[in-house]
Amino acid sequence: MGIDTVRAEAADDTADLRRQQRGWYFYDWAYAVYSACVLTVFVGPYLTSVAEHAADADGYVHPLGIPVRAGSFFAYSVSLSVILAVVAMPLVGSLADRTGRKKPLFAAAAYTGAAATMSLFFVNGGRYLLGGVLLVVANASAAVGAMLYNSYLPQIAQPEERDAVSSRGWAFGYGAGALVLVADLVLYSGHDSFGLSEGQAVRVCLATAGLWWGAFTLVPMRLLRDRRPGTAGGPADAAPSTGLRQLAATARDMRRHPLTLAFLLAYLVYNDGIQTVVSQASVYGSEELGLGQSTLIVAVLLVQVLAVAGALGMGRLARKYGAQRTVLGSLVAWAAMLAVGYFVPAKAPVYFFALAGGIGMILGGSQALSRSLFSHLVPPGKEAEYFSAYQVSDRGMSWLGPLLFGMTYQLTGSYRYAIISLVAFFVIGFVLLARVPVRRAIAAVGNPVPEKI
Repeated sequence: MGIDTVRAEAADDTADLRRQQRGWYFYDWAYAVYSACVLTVFVGPYLTSVAEHAADADGYVHPLGIPVRAGSFFAYSVSLSVILAVVAMPLVGSLADRTGRKKPLFAAAAYTGAAATMSLFFVNGGRYLLGGVLLVVANASAAVGAMLYNSYLPQIAQPEERDAVSSRGWAFGYGAGALVLVADLVLYSGHDSFGLSEGQAVRVCLATAGLWWGAFTLVPMRLLRDRRPGTAGGPADAAPSTGLRQLAATARDMRRHPLTLAFLLAYLVYNDGIQTVVSQASVYGSEELGLGQSTLIVAVLLVQVLAVAGALGMGRLARKYGAQRTVLGSLVAWAAMLAVGYFVPAKAPVYFFALAGGIGMILGGSQALSRSLFSHLVPPGKEAEYFSAYQVSDRGMSWLGPLLFGMTYQLTGSYRYAIISLVAFFVIGFVLLARVPVRRAIAAVGNPVPEKI
């Protein structure tokens, strides 16, 4: 084989990777609108108001006969969605690795989530239970889809470029979130001029987020490619197990890589805190601080815009100081932001905007660098299976954080106590992450160790 032929093949491989990276970025562009507009802004306050409309004189609803304070219903729904995802993700991840048919599973998860999100349009009046079911389906599907999406990172980016590729993906997502939030702000603020009630405007925003998610998912479905199953994933014709059995099998396999497991434990703790802040911030702003929906939209829009700069900026810091040190610094900042949030006065949007700006600067980078760090710690051929464990606590799918938030509110009646309780996740996560020898962990799974990590 001649030198020119080798160069041509290398150029073709590089072009193919760049093409797949562009497709990969577009799923962040597609899905992040659900995270920004649905989960962070609209569905929490709206579902809470629907539950309050259906509540009894004591402020409780009774799904399946269980008394639940209306203000906790949304948080409990998020927690239930994660329990469902915990069962589904290891099974789907293992199936993707065994068969090499990751893309059809990816499409099924994405379009199920998009359809459930569009169906939130039909939640009105006292239909809180329908809203809870649709939220559980959308969140669980989103978790499975994001797990499969993240598992593409090791196969579309070389080790030394993963921090940058992961950061660009998050930046794409936050850019899309900002764009759609501007449109939502126009619609919601001027709902009367569009002939809509406030509730109808919210329902349109929820439905269009699902439509956006489904439409732009077509791009990664076209550009990403399935990879033949590797031997590490097991035989392609192996009999599928149940979700819980596969979860146990994944956990047993991860015990062979204790340093990877140590990183994952740290991530599950601190990211539980991050995602709970993301999913409950709008409820905190509306119920505790007395801020209107328009104010919340502007605050989240500010987060989205600054998160683009934050993700790219922290990516540059990682190139200089290493991803692990950069993430540790972000956890200190997260704990500080929650402490500030506890003291934000009610009906003071300027202070809430300042808090949102600080969160925006650290949000995207801490998530992007955590994803790229974990991609180095996955044994080759088991990307989807390992990312299923990673995804349990990603993108607003945490269960312990919302549960703690909801229980704290149920016991105290104060969202301020609920928000400050989340500091524990960042303190414990910092301690656990600082103890992980990342370079040794990468070498232990047989992956090349980047010069700066």
